[in-house]
Amino acid sequence: MNDRLPSVALLAGGLSTRLRPITANIPKSLVPVAGEPFIAHQLRLLVNQGIREVVICCGFLGEQIEEYVRDGAVFGCSVSYSYDGTPLKGTGGAIKKALPKLGEHFFVMYGDSYLPIALCPVYERFLQMGKDGLMTVFRNENQWDTSNVEFQDLTILRYDKVKITPQMQHIDYGLGILRSAAFEPWTQKDIFDLSMVYGHLVNTGQLSGYEVTQRFYEIGTPRGLNETCVMLLRLKHSG
Repeated sequence: MNDRLPSVALLAGGLSTRLRPITANIPKSLVPVAGEPFIAHQLRLLVNQGIREVVICCGFLGEQIEEYVRDGAVFGCSVSYSYDGTPLKGTGGAIKKALPKLGEHFFVMYGDSYLPIALCPVYERFLQMGKDGLMTVFRNENQWDTSNVEFQDLTILRYDKVKITPQMQHIDYGLGILRSAAFEPWTQKDIFDLSMVYGHLVNTGQLSGYEVTQRFYEIGTPRGLNETCVMLLRLKHSG
């Protein structure tokens, strides 16, 4: 087992339309949650789990994120930036552009997610399985969002955010690990969604799964923002 965790690609480039008007003039990563910008909570959580290098994939108002986070030293990590430019490249295109900064394999996390899980066991599973990708999943049963994953015996059998089936009891938890080689089919494409990469890995038998039991938190919707704020305030007061 490699005792150093790989870097994290933090996807923070979206337009955050579901949080308007809160995000009309600030990126979602800087939305105040429990008294400070959300990305501060994210980076501290990652550092506490052993992450030392983060690449923030920026798009809409991304310069505000860089102005706040800077080089990451105040959070205990090293942060660099990869900007989409115009037009926005989508989650897959943003990672593809950042590949020179990310190394041979890396974690991927959404910029609106707070995921209270241990990262080392996830990384160990990825190394053990030896595939081009790993997706963490949670048995959601449509409770917090629409379930979109068929998962069985450490394997993702189906992943689709549009064509939902009754067998989909799990949901993409918001954390994955990918090898840079997973993006080779898109060498000629600049704008695409990460779900396309995951879908291709499923179809080629190259996506393993890791089931987590702790619920996820997110700030992508008003409901999620409120729940995450309550949870983080509770953590702050109990700590």
